[in-house]
Amino acid sequence: MIETEVIIIGGGPAGSSCAWKLVEKGIDCIILDKSIFPRPKLCAGWITSKVVKLLKIEDYPGLDKLNHFIVNVWKLKMKFKTDQFSIRRFKFDEFLLKRSKAKLVQHSVLEIKKENGFFLVDNKFKCKYLVGAGGTNCPVYAAFFKESNPRDQNYSVVALEQELKYEERDDKCHIWFFQNKLPGYSWYVPKQNGFVNLGIGGKSRVLKKKGASITDCWDGFISNLKEKGLIKNLELNPQGYVYYLRNEVKTCQIDNCFIVGDAVGLATQDLGEGIGPAIESGLLVADSIINHVPYSIDSISELSINNWFFIFLRYFSRLFR
Repeated sequence: MIETEVIIIGGGPAGSSCAWKLVEKGIDCIILDKSIFPRPKLCAGWITSKVVKLLKIEDYPGLDKLNHFIVNVWKLKMKFKTDQFSIRRFKFDEFLLKRSKAKLVQHSVLEIKKENGFFLVDNKFKCKYLVGAGGTNCPVYAAFFKESNPRDQNYSVVALEQELKYEERDDKCHIWFFQNKLPGYSWYVPKQNGFVNLGIGGKSRVLKKKGASITDCWDGFISNLKEKGLIKNLELNPQGYVYYLRNEVKTCQIDNCFIVGDAVGLATQDLGEGIGPAIESGLLVADSIINHVPYSIDSISELSINNWFFIFLRYFSRLFR
């Protein structure tokens, strides 16, 4: 059996950020992930300047500055300044993981139990501290937090997206709210080296209530992009996933066990952005372990953009629930 001080299940931004700080302080930790990195990861892929500063990655070559958002609400079109960046998760996650210098073990977790104050993972790994960074379907959440912190389906979001190389891409980031009856928004995010991410996300419960499907919304979205000349002659094969927006979190720490990022459900309520909150929560857990202080997510903002218009949209969208 492999023994270590901390086991982090999940090698995405939340897990690797936590490991980075722990290793920096000389704390032994192992990251378990079912994937081999680099691995494809569905994500619109934008991060804030706050994340860049927290991670100290100002010199990361994969950052592409997004100076403006072109925001569309029905026939209203506006341009907002932003200090965000786009990244490709395929490369970004691998970079953060390698930089953490934590040992990575490819392993699909099946069973977690606690015995005599230690956590045992599949009777192969043993640790004092356990961090669940495995996303929406995190096994740590399922084993220890599912009953005390159940998922609220009112905050469930279903998304479809695809990232591909498209040399004719526009260099501006476009966002459409409530287009084609979508209870959410769609996006067109340009990235470095000719890549672009196309995607849509909407509240699962509202889609079901309307008798609509995310696939129908995707078809309308693509038609809109073609009409605007943003894409043409592309073979698309989008993939889907589900995650949860931030709402009341009853517990994210039980003794020496923690959950972070999408395992908690921390995506922002305005733009559904999950990378920033995931990284912040990972760093907070590292601080909790290092300094033996309680872990709290209260300092993590529920919004991506503190702009009056986006705050208005947040509350206005409740009319569509």
